[in-house]
Amino acid sequence: MIDQDKPIGVFDSGIGGLTVVKRLSALLPSEDIIYFGDTARVPYGSKSNSTVIEYSIQNTNFLLSKNVKAVVVACNTASSIAMNELKEKFDIPVIGMIEPGAAMALKKTKNLKIGVIGTRATTGNKAYSSEILRWNNKINVIEKPCPLFVPLAEEGWLNHKATYEIANEYLSELKSIGIDTLVLGCTHYPILSKVIQQVIGDKVSLIDSGVASSEVVKKVLDELNLLKPNGKGKHDFYVSDIPLKFKEVAELFLGSKIEHVHKVDLEVLTQH
Repeated sequence: MIDQDKPIGVFDSGIGGLTVVKRLSALLPSEDIIYFGDTARVPYGSKSNSTVIEYSIQNTNFLLSKNVKAVVVACNTASSIAMNELKEKFDIPVIGMIEPGAAMALKKTKNLKIGVIGTRATTGNKAYSSEILRWNNKINVIEKPCPLFVPLAEEGWLNHKATYEIANEYLSELKSIGIDTLVLGCTHYPILSKVIQQVIGDKVSLIDSGVASSEVVKKVLDELNLLKPNGKGKHDFYVSDIPLKFKEVAELFLGSKIEHVHKVDLEVLTQH
């Protein structure tokens, strides 16, 4: 019983991973969640692979110090770079974004044309393409970096004219190719899903990796008999910098109030 009562740990380079927390808590409302946003070192998308791996190990160690029963890597960049190292190094379940998102896209597509949008690091690593093609090499996968979507989401510009204009610019190529499925390959992007759907057209299925990974978390915990049976889950939030700004944006992302955000010193992280 004690293991079932342990929280689920979730980390991201910043704020985007809160869209995954939202999906997780909707699917598993009795689970406690500890979220760590590495806001002092965001973004991961412009860092070297070795740095992203190092940060991901530190973040996982920090969550383990909070006695978590599983870790969700709610960051597509870290998922595309650090998953092998994390799975080798830690003996608790570690669930990323890429595999679940790719699997969901494969189930959805009818015309075998899948678009992927993400940060430069995620699309540059071809993480989704490799995973999708590993399962079906007949799929045409087109990856497109959309770096400006992140600041737009964090500004809360969800209906802004500029957001529509940028989305039109980014998505026109994918539209002209005739994709029928679009993977939101960055955890910030679900915040902008209304704009993205409107621009890409309602015949295109949007794949939210947060939804896909949450279903995998449920399946994994269920198989290990680690699901918390009942009660209302509580959420704790930790960041490595600017807790006030995080709180503001987090409430926008989650659609609910947050009582407290704890600040973690980088020295504590690097000791882990």
